[in-house]
Amino acid sequence: MQIGLIGLGKMGGNMRERIRRAGHTVIGYDRNPDLSDAESLADLVDKLEAPRVVWVMVPAGAATQSVVDELGTLLSPGDTVVDGGNSRWTDDEKHASELGAKDIGFVDAGVSGGVWGLQNGYALMVGGDKQHVERLQPIFEALKPEGPYGYVHAGKVGAGHFSKMVHNGIEYAMMQAYAEGWELLEKIDSVDSVREVFRSWQDGTVIRSWLLDLAVNALDEDEHLDKLKGFAQDSGEGRWTVEAAIDNAVPLPTITASLFARFSSRQDDSPQMKMIAALRNQFGGHAVESKK
Repeated sequence: MQIGLIGLGKMGGNMRERIRRAGHTVIGYDRNPDLSDAESLADLVDKLEAPRVVWVMVPAGAATQSVVDELGTLLSPGDTVVDGGNSRWTDDEKHASELGAKDIGFVDAGVSGGVWGLQNGYALMVGGDKQHVERLQPIFEALKPEGPYGYVHAGKVGAGHFSKMVHNGIEYAMMQAYAEGWELLEKIDSVDSVREVFRSWQDGTVIRSWLLDLAVNALDEDEHLDKLKGFAQDSGEGRWTVEAAIDNAVPLPTITASLFARFSSRQDDSPQMKMIAALRNQFGGHAVESKK
C-alpha cells in the first residue's frame, strides 16, 4: 500500500520506517528538507497515486488545522486524510465535516508508543466511518504491536482521539502514583536503595508495568534524579480529560489531582516532578530541564 506521511519528527519519522519495513511505500513530507521525500504538500500529493491516503503527524491545534485546510484544496474526492497527532476530538468532528463536504474521507487515530514505537509497535485507537477505516487496515497492521492487542476501531469520528485522551489521563495518574511512592521512599533513612526497591517490583507484583520499567531505567541513569529539575509540562490531554469529565459529570479525582500536581511543579523544585519528567523522557523522548 502507498501512503503519504506529513511530519517526520520523533514519532512520524519512526512510523515511516516501521511502515516501510512492513513492505509499504511511504512518501514523507517535513519542513526539514533533510528528512523529507517531497518538496511541498503539493509535491507530496502529486507523488501519490489516487485514491490517496495522507497521514498527518503534526502538533495539535493551529498546525494541524493549517495542514488539513491545505490538503482540502489539494486532494480529490475519494482520498482519505488521517490525523494521527494528539488533536482534540472536537477538532476531528470539524475536520471530518470540512473534508466530507469535498467527498474526502477522514479518520482520527490516537497513537501511543513514543520513541519506542519503532521497536515495539504503536497502540492505535481509531475513529471514523467503517469504509475509511477498513481501507487503512494494512497500515494499522504495520504500525501496531505483534499479537492480538494494540489496535481498536473505537467508534465514529472523534472516538480515537477521545480514547487516546483518556489513556493519557490515566497515564498522568499512574506516573503521579509512582512519583509519590518514590519521594516517600527517598525520605526514609531505613531504605538503603530506592532504586533497588523499584527494581524488585518489576516482577511478581500487582503494580508491575512498562512505566515501572522506565522508572528503573531513569534511576539507573541518575539514581536520585539529582540532575533533573522538578518541572513537568502537561501537553493538553490531561486538561481535556478533566474538562470532559466536568462536561459529563464523571468524577475523576485521581486524574484531576495528577494534573494539578503538574501545575505545582511550576512553583517549586518538586521531587515528584523529577520522576514525572524522567518517565516522560523515557517513554516519549520529551525534553527535561536540567539543573544549572
